[in-house]
Amino acid sequence: MLFDILSGDKDALISLLLSIPVILFSLSFHEAAHGFIAYKMGDSTAKNFGRLTLNPLKHLDPIGAVCMLVFGYGWAKPVPINTRYFDNPRKGMALTAIAGPISNLILGIISSILYVAMGMVYIKSAVSVSENTLLVLNIIWTLFYISAFMNFALMAFNLIPIPPFDGSRFFYYFLPQKWYFGVMKYERTIMIVVLVGFLALSRVGLSPVSFVADFLFNTITEPLWNLGVKIFFGG
Repeated sequence: MLFDILSGDKDALISLLLSIPVILFSLSFHEAAHGFIAYKMGDSTAKNFGRLTLNPLKHLDPIGAVCMLVFGYGWAKPVPINTRYFDNPRKGMALTAIAGPISNLILGIISSILYVAMGMVYIKSAVSVSENTLLVLNIIWTLFYISAFMNFALMAFNLIPIPPFDGSRFFYYFLPQKWYFGVMKYERTIMIVVLVGFLALSRVGLSPVSFVADFLFNTITEPLWNLGVKIFFGG
């Protein structure tokens, strides 16, 4: 996205500006979901640190937010979790971890539905409203698309089953304990290797995360769009 802007693409600039509120809300919702589930399971650490909030200032990681803008996936400041408060620490950590990706899946589904609904409104209004009104409707329509894509991408990125991503905390629950802690020792090294790999793939247009996001978006919106056309336009 950022590379397109530097090449003079005005549409990319608009997309970037619309992406900022989406990123702030989506990352905040993701982290708050972690903290909320931990709190419901007995760990009030996140609550005590003021992380059960949608205030982006409490969750923002500058580098992770920039990666979301540039590459379409990134991260926020991790919510503090103290597994000693869980009756079953590994299970508690697994459920707390999966809450983040699930929260983005929910936001992605909602945004996809709203994208289709706004598309119907936009098309139906195209011949009866002013250009300014149509422009506003188009901006909102684009906003829902960006929200859907970014949330699906954020979900897919965090489900990578290697440390330190949420997927590792969830999927490793099913591993023998000695394997679990053996992998965790190399968490930081694995993270660096994976990030470099993803950045390299993104630069040549081969992003697995984008593939998953596109697949989910199209799977949800295409049947809804066809249904909407039949209902509103008799197609």
